[in-house]
Amino acid sequence: MTAHKPKATQTMKPATAAKKLGVYLEATPAEFREGVVSRDELNALQADPPAWLVDLRRNGPHPRQVVAAKLGVSISGLARGGVTEALTTEQIEALKEAGPDWLRQERTVQAEVRKEAQRIKEKNEAKE
Repeated sequence: MTAHKPKATQTMKPATAAKKLGVYLEATPAEFREGVVSRDELNALQADPPAWLVDLRRNGPHPRQVVAAKLGVSISGLARGGVTEALTTEQIEALKEAGPDWLRQERTVQAEVRKEAQRIKEKNEAKE
Protein backbone atom coordinates (compact mmCIF):
# COMPACT_ATOMS: atom_id res chain seq x y z
CA MET A 1 0.00 0.00 0.00
CA THR A 2 1.38 3.38 -0.95
CA ALA A 3 1.09 6.34 1.34
CA HIS A 4 -0.73 9.33 -0.08
CA LYS A 5 1.17 12.57 0.00
CA PRO A 6 -0.86 15.62 0.91
CA LYS A 7 -1.92 17.42 -2.23
CA ALA A 8 0.39 20.35 -2.95
CA THR A 9 -1.28 23.73 -3.01
CA GLN A 10 -1.35 25.14 -6.52
CA THR A 11 0.06 28.64 -6.67
CA MET A 12 0.45 31.14 -9.48
CA LYS A 13 2.43 34.25 -10.12
CA PRO A 14 0.65 37.53 -9.44
CA ALA A 15 0.64 38.31 -13.18
CA THR A 16 -1.30 35.10 -13.87
CA ALA A 17 -3.76 35.80 -11.06
CA ALA A 18 -4.26 39.40 -12.27
CA LYS A 19 -5.00 38.12 -15.78
CA LYS A 20 -7.54 35.62 -14.42
CA LEU A 21 -9.15 38.42 -12.38
CA GLY A 22 -9.18 40.73 -15.41
CA VAL A 23 -7.19 43.50 -13.74
CA TYR A 24 -4.03 45.44 -14.58
CA LEU A 25 -1.21 44.01 -12.44
CA GLU A 26 0.58 47.35 -11.95
CA ALA A 27 -2.57 48.83 -10.36
CA THR A 28 -2.98 46.05 -7.76
CA PRO A 29 -1.83 46.51 -4.15
CA ALA A 30 1.86 45.82 -3.44
CA GLU A 31 1.08 42.77 -1.27
CA PHE A 32 -0.74 41.20 -4.22
CA ARG A 33 2.08 41.95 -6.70
CA GLU A 34 4.86 40.76 -4.39
CA GLY A 35 3.44 37.40 -3.29
CA VAL A 36 2.13 34.25 -4.86
CA VAL A 37 -1.56 33.48 -5.14
CA SER A 38 -2.98 30.07 -4.33
CA ARG A 39 -5.94 28.62 -6.20
CA ASP A 40 -7.99 29.00 -2.99
CA GLU A 41 -7.00 32.67 -2.65
CA LEU A 42 -7.94 33.31 -6.28
CA ASN A 43 -11.32 31.63 -5.76
CA ALA A 44 -11.88 33.73 -2.61
CA LEU A 45 -11.00 36.94 -4.50
CA GLN A 46 -13.47 36.00 -7.24
CA ALA A 47 -16.23 34.96 -4.83
CA ASP A 48 -15.92 37.94 -2.47
CA PRO A 49 -13.81 40.65 -4.13
CA PRO A 50 -12.20 43.16 -1.76
CA ALA A 51 -12.79 46.90 -2.32
CA TRP A 52 -9.54 47.36 -4.29
CA LEU A 53 -10.58 44.64 -6.75
CA VAL A 54 -14.12 45.97 -7.17
CA ASP A 55 -12.72 49.47 -7.77
CA LEU A 56 -10.12 48.27 -10.29
CA ARG A 57 -12.72 46.29 -12.22
CA ARG A 58 -15.09 49.26 -12.28
CA ASN A 59 -12.69 52.16 -12.91
CA GLY A 60 -9.43 50.63 -14.14
CA PRO A 61 -6.83 51.11 -15.26
CA HIS A 62 -7.70 48.01 -17.27
CA PRO A 63 -5.29 45.58 -18.98
CA ARG A 64 -5.18 45.58 -22.77
CA GLN A 65 -7.41 42.51 -23.17
CA VAL A 66 -10.14 44.23 -21.14
CA VAL A 67 -9.68 47.55 -22.99
CA ALA A 68 -9.94 45.68 -26.31
CA ALA A 69 -13.12 43.88 -25.20
CA LYS A 70 -14.74 47.09 -23.93
CA LEU A 71 -13.96 48.80 -27.24
CA GLY A 72 -15.04 45.80 -29.34
CA VAL A 73 -11.66 45.38 -31.04
CA SER A 74 -8.75 42.94 -30.93
CA ILE A 75 -5.57 43.49 -28.94
CA SER A 76 -3.77 43.83 -32.29
CA GLY A 77 -6.32 46.44 -33.30
CA LEU A 78 -5.55 48.41 -30.14
CA ALA A 79 -1.86 48.38 -31.05
CA ARG A 80 -2.62 49.49 -34.61
CA GLY A 81 -4.67 52.33 -33.10
CA GLY A 82 -1.70 53.38 -30.97
CA VAL A 83 -3.17 52.26 -27.64
CA THR A 84 -0.31 50.54 -25.83
CA GLU A 85 -0.99 51.20 -22.16
CA ALA A 86 -3.73 50.41 -19.69
CA LEU A 87 -6.75 52.73 -19.86
CA THR A 88 -9.29 53.73 -17.25
CA THR A 89 -13.01 53.27 -17.80
CA GLU A 90 -13.27 57.05 -18.24
CA GLN A 91 -10.60 57.01 -20.97
CA ILE A 92 -12.34 54.11 -22.73
CA GLU A 93 -15.68 55.96 -22.67
CA ALA A 94 -13.98 59.09 -24.04
CA LEU A 95 -12.50 57.04 -26.90
CA LYS A 96 -15.92 55.56 -27.69
CA GLU A 97 -17.46 59.04 -27.76
CA ALA A 98 -14.68 60.47 -29.92
CA GLY A 99 -15.08 57.54 -32.34
CA PRO A 100 -11.72 57.91 -34.10
CA ASP A 101 -11.38 56.41 -37.58
CA TRP A 102 -9.05 53.66 -36.38
CA LEU A 103 -11.64 52.52 -33.80
CA ARG A 104 -14.45 52.34 -36.38
CA GLN A 105 -12.14 50.44 -38.76
CA GLU A 106 -11.00 47.97 -36.09
CA ARG A 107 -14.59 47.35 -34.94
CA THR A 108 -15.50 46.52 -38.54
CA VAL A 109 -12.53 44.15 -38.80
CA GLN A 110 -13.50 42.49 -35.49
CA ALA A 111 -17.12 42.06 -36.63
CA GLU A 112 -15.90 40.36 -39.84
CA VAL A 113 -13.61 38.07 -37.83
CA ARG A 114 -16.53 37.06 -35.58
CA LYS A 115 -18.81 36.41 -38.59
CA GLU A 116 -16.16 34.24 -40.22
CA ALA A 117 -15.56 32.31 -36.97
CA GLN A 118 -19.32 31.70 -36.66
CA ARG A 119 -19.53 30.56 -40.31
CA ILE A 120 -16.69 28.07 -39.76
CA LYS A 121 -18.26 26.82 -36.54
CA GLU A 122 -21.60 26.25 -38.25
CA LYS A 123 -19.89 24.52 -41.20
CA ASN A 124 -18.03 22.19 -38.80
CA GLU A 125 -21.22 21.45 -36.84
CA ALA A 126 -23.01 20.59 -40.09
CA LYS A 127 -20.30 18.03 -40.88
CA GLU A 128 -20.85 16.24 -37.57
